Amino acid sequence: MTGPHPAVAAVRRAVRNLLAECPGVPAIDVALSGGADSLALTEAAVFTGRRLGLPVRALVVDHGLQAGSARVAEEAAGTARKLGVDSAEVLTVEVTGPGGPEAAARNARYAALRAHHRGIVLLGHTRDDQAETVLLGLGRGSGPRSIAGMRAVDLPWGRPLLDVPRATTRDACRALGLTPWEDPHNSDPRYTRVRLRAEVLPLLEDVLNGGVAAALARTAAQLREDSEALDALAADFLARHGKPDIGELAPLPASLRRRILRNWLTAHGARDLTDAHLRSVDALVARWRGQGGVWLPGGLVVTRTHGRLAMNPPETRGD
Repeated sequence: MTGPHPAVAAVRRAVRNLLAECPGVPAIDVALSGGADSLALTEAAVFTGRRLGLPVRALVVDHGLQAGSARVAEEAAGTARKLGVDSAEVLTVEVTGPGGPEAAARNARYAALRAHHRGIVLLGHTRDDQAETVLLGLGRGSGPRSIAGMRAVDLPWGRPLLDVPRATTRDACRALGLTPWEDPHNSDPRYTRVRLRAEVLPLLEDVLNGGVAAALARTAAQLREDSEALDALAADFLARHGKPDIGELAPLPASLRRRILRNWLTAHGARDLTDAHLRSVDALVARWRGQGGVWLPGGLVVTRTHGRLAMNPPETRGD
């Protein structure tokens, strides 16, 4: 008896490998858009869930941004039921907020999935999506965290396809007789990610003789490992020392020192920190010239007092 199509087998194997890293999850939720990536992922989740004895549910988010979006969402849910999910739900969201329509839609989608999940939530991000994320981070100068891309496991999120090319999910759908929905936003050049996908990555693949997406994904994985090591060292430092002590911080390598400062700042309520914010706070440690406090988003201020750093809202700050 012949086995499944190689593309179908590759997607199933990716799901199986990721779930092996997450023992004890009570159920599998799949974020389903109706596109090729999430359709192939849904089939693989059903196949794997049956063998593991885990219930599988499809969660379809209707952003309401296009005419007929409710119909598309219901059709995706119907396809999921035909694939054998235990249940399929359509989550209707309102897309509002800062950052443009792409960011607002993403925030609304993640909020809905987080509010309704009952186990691990599988997302259909592929190796190509990872490459695009790395390029976006490089272009924005967002630092190693952004260039490190997306994590495969960041519970409740699971991204089993980060080593699977987008072409494989399309091949899997063809082999399974599935017709993916083509989101018109994915071909709209007004979106930066679309231009990266349609223009930049193909050009890089041509100029560098192929393999660029895979190389970017490998770079992200290497940076992520380095970043996790720095996070562990920073957490150990803060566990031993508590509030940052200038005398203990100053001799450390700059990369570790700034990681400690980031962890300390975020633990005390700082949000939306940029590299410029971190370098300004780091200057209070490594390049102290008696300068004033550093203002952070949310009206927070970091000051240096008696050899230690302190963070206070401006109205309660002591000079």
